[in-house]
Amino acid sequence: MVRKSATRKKAAAGQPLVDDFGLDEEFFCEYLEPLLDFLYTRWFRVEVSGIENVPESGRALLVANHSGPLPFDGPMIRQAIFKEHPSRRHVRYLVLKWLCSTPFLAPLMHKMGFVLACRENARSLLKRDELVGVFPEGIKGTSKLYKDRYRLARFGRGGFAEMALEAEAPIIPVAVVGGEETYPTFAQVYPLAKLLKLPYFPITPTFPWLGLLGVLPLPAKFFIHFGEPIRFKKGASSKADDYITINALSDMVRERIQREVQKLLARRQSVFQE
Repeated sequence: MVRKSATRKKAAAGQPLVDDFGLDEEFFCEYLEPLLDFLYTRWFRVEVSGIENVPESGRALLVANHSGPLPFDGPMIRQAIFKEHPSRRHVRYLVLKWLCSTPFLAPLMHKMGFVLACRENARSLLKRDELVGVFPEGIKGTSKLYKDRYRLARFGRGGFAEMALEAEAPIIPVAVVGGEETYPTFAQVYPLAKLLKLPYFPITPTFPWLGLLGVLPLPAKFFIHFGEPIRFKKGASSKADDYITINALSDMVRERIQREVQKLLARRQSVFQE
């Protein structure tokens, strides 16, 4: 209700409710936020720690582990900040091209403020002091098999580290546990994925055996931890094109997230605990 009132005030003041990247605050509050809140509160029963490490204002880069053929980690991180953080900030995720072009899903992602992952968009969002979210594991994270759960894949070429250095934006490592069990993937059928023009086609306990019902995620309990920010001294942008610095920073963030993931796993009593 607080957020809806703020939205109405913006509208009355003549301020735009849809920004130039497509974030539609009115649509989000009226239609998407209630659904996300149900998933967050009732379905995944999300438990959050370290929310105080998310800045109330200013640019920052959220870097998290990724999982699930249909990943719910991004929306749950977003809802955690929107619901638990006093500033109720929107997270602007940088997402892969295939997600931005998926029928039915793409319009909703744009309205939630998700943005095509590219250097220009990242620079623009950070310059505007937005809270930007990235998943450096990419498809390697969402397509991993259940036997490899919670073992973080390599973080690509360190593009997020380069972005953070260039903008001198603090990096907040985010660890998520629960996403690996929403769709336990036991095999990938890549020939079928290629035929359907998808990055992967998973075989899970419920999909494709139960048809559309198999798309329903299992109600695994989520744990999300926001780690201490990694801040940069003034002038750090001069290292944005230093390959050694970028790789070292990328590896450090990955190790921190992996360490926090292991701590969260040690805390939980079972996958579907209340």
